[in-house]
Amino acid sequence: MKPKVLVSWSTGKDSAWCLHLLRQSGAWEVVGLVTTVNVVFGRVSMHGVREELLERQAQVAGLSLWKVPLPYPCPNEAYESAMRELIARAKQAGVSHFAFGDLFLQDIRDYRERQLAGTGIAPLFPLWGVDTRQLVGEMIASGVQAVVSCVDSRQIPAALVGHALDETFLQALPPTADPCGENGEYHTFCTAGPMFSSPLRVQRGEVVERDGFVYIDLF
Repeated sequence: MKPKVLVSWSTGKDSAWCLHLLRQSGAWEVVGLVTTVNVVFGRVSMHGVREELLERQAQVAGLSLWKVPLPYPCPNEAYESAMRELIARAKQAGVSHFAFGDLFLQDIRDYRERQLAGTGIAPLFPLWGVDTRQLVGEMIASGVQAVVSCVDSRQIPAALVGHALDETFLQALPPTADPCGENGEYHTFCTAGPMFSSPLRVQRGEVVERDGFVYIDLF
């Protein structure tokens, strides 16, 4: 029997590639996608993607969606309480591992490991330490398609929001930016790739700016 694993799902390319690698290895039974959702706005936390698009991703990934509802604003105590409830549910379902698409930020990895310590659920980091320029190139070559849904305009040009994830976009990034956006330079919404049974069609809507972050609404 393969160990059961949940995937931390942001709707972006890194979590989608994490899912792909786990399935490709044949060593795991992926049982669901875990996503924090802002219950006030009905959107994915941080990325700002509409909840209905998140649900469509889960459908074409062929997996159940484990939503973690969060208030707005969300103090850290509320977040950690919600995650404790998730872990308790996961243990009851026989889950033994929780996979994350983190690439190289040690403080984030340390935090995740602390949160899972002693719970009986172990963290997995399938993408950890991979060269990020090589990684994003492999994603694109494999057929991954994504829309840049959010940019930090303090790190990369605001005009790149809404751009397709492709070589043109990567070449437009300033040399200080990580190619995968691991330092928060940008976030994506994944619309196609080997982890999905069929592509998603999205339309680009209004662009808004909040606290230095520029978001594009996707339908």
